[in-house]
Amino acid sequence: MINLMHGDCLELMKSIPDGSVDMVLTSPPYNIGKEYEKREPIDVYVEAQREYIHECVRVVSPNGAICWQVGNYVSQGEVLPLDILLYDIFKKKGMALRNRIVWTFGHGLHCKNRFSGRYETVLWFTKSNDYKFNLDSVRVPSKYPQKRHYKGPKKGQLSGNPLGKNPSDVWEIGNVKHNHPEKTSHPCQFPEELCERLVLAMTNEGDSILDPFMGSGTTGVAAKNLNRSFIGIELDEGYFQIAKNRILA
Repeated sequence: MINLMHGDCLELMKSIPDGSVDMVLTSPPYNIGKEYEKREPIDVYVEAQREYIHECVRVVSPNGAICWQVGNYVSQGEVLPLDILLYDIFKKKGMALRNRIVWTFGHGLHCKNRFSGRYETVLWFTKSNDYKFNLDSVRVPSKYPQKRHYKGPKKGQLSGNPLGKNPSDVWEIGNVKHNHPEKTSHPCQFPEELCERLVLAMTNEGDSILDPFMGSGTTGVAAKNLNRSFIGIELDEGYFQIAKNRILA
């Protein structure tokens, strides 16, 4: 099932029943003055995020997950990490942080008065201790696949998992820039590979995924490709049409 909605996510999420979504996977605006957002004082931004987070926590199922992908807010040269500013909101809602995933990439703006930023983060929260984690679905090749136990009862046997290793909490995935094959007109598009790993690890086929800040529709593309249901909400009409075309293609 694909359900795409054009409008304000705070209002439209109210139509979604309590506990009916298996996963929220989204990247909200960073308050950096992009064309789709109004730059606000940081305390005003955080309070608005509190309202969005409240609705997302409400609609997530008891064994569901929220993945909140954010970067940094920069004001007068000072870096304010949004994940740290927002963590306490999730915690007070009873959510448990399972990982702070660092997404690192090779390209971005070049800074003159500080080191150039080359990472963003994904906060993975669960609503309870009974949650899904499909590690075998997201294993990556081992650095030394032929490594063997050198002593003990398993001496001589392969020591690693034959499916590969845990990808850890630092993911090197290229960001979507001008010549990237996934690139649309959205200025802050995140890659399908990032979404797909999160979807595979934290949901099962047939589960439902919500993205209240759908943007160009990357979460929806990943959900569709991996046989999950998807609910997407986008305020900007132009981006909504881009997302619709990508997801329903």
